[in-house]
Amino acid sequence: MVRHNAVVKSGIFKAHTRTRKGAVKLRPLDYAEKHGYIRGVIKEILHDPGRGAPVAKVQFLNAYRYKRDTELLLCTEGMYTGQFIYCGKKATLTVGNVLPLSCVPEGTIVCNVEAKVGDRGAFARGSGAFAVVVTHDEDKGTTRLRLPSGGKKTVPSNVRAQIGVVAGGGRTDKPLLKAGRAYHKYAVKRNCWPKIRGVAKNPVEHPHGGGNHQHIGMPSTVGRERPAGRKVGLIGARRTGRLRGVKKTAQDKD
Repeated sequence: MVRHNAVVKSGIFKAHTRTRKGAVKLRPLDYAEKHGYIRGVIKEILHDPGRGAPVAKVQFLNAYRYKRDTELLLCTEGMYTGQFIYCGKKATLTVGNVLPLSCVPEGTIVCNVEAKVGDRGAFARGSGAFAVVVTHDEDKGTTRLRLPSGGKKTVPSNVRAQIGVVAGGGRTDKPLLKAGRAYHKYAVKRNCWPKIRGVAKNPVEHPHGGGNHQHIGMPSTVGRERPAGRKVGLIGARRTGRLRGVKKTAQDKD
């Protein structure tokens, strides 16, 4: 909804975070993970409001003090409560374990992959998502991944990843069917539903608004550098229209 020409900082478009369980990340990278492994146990599997995938509460023994550390990890398919999870360079290649990509053979399915060493997870984190290890370049110390989008990405070989597919896959196969379900789905995420079309508004509220018959009345494409109130429609579009013919994926190009 474009109401003003300036970008107004408003409280209603903030993410709804009150009921969320916490940041879902890998363990902070430490000596145990770099040189050996550390064992944790899955205490419970939780539903995180606003997230399609379940999260696992995993407890590790602290290496330096007499206490236990609790981490929230992404659930991979096949995880269960009471299961032991191993994190580190010398952990076995089992679903749910966290290993550096250099210790993972080509063709392995991984998820929650780091972009930089120690950032605790960046790629393939949505429900049912996974990345595939394509090739290792030993000389450069890099690994090539195929991401869920189909694109390829080169990351350092010593970044960590969880083995397996994120749980909660197939979530979008079932249609929402009614507005009430869509309402509750987005109520725990952020204020982004329902979306009113620009042409259905008045000219004071949207650049596409007004006029007899609902029509845009100007090109739907708009430049990347346009001011905030005018930047609606297809922003910085390289092409428009239907995708015709065979879709070339990043897989075919390589």
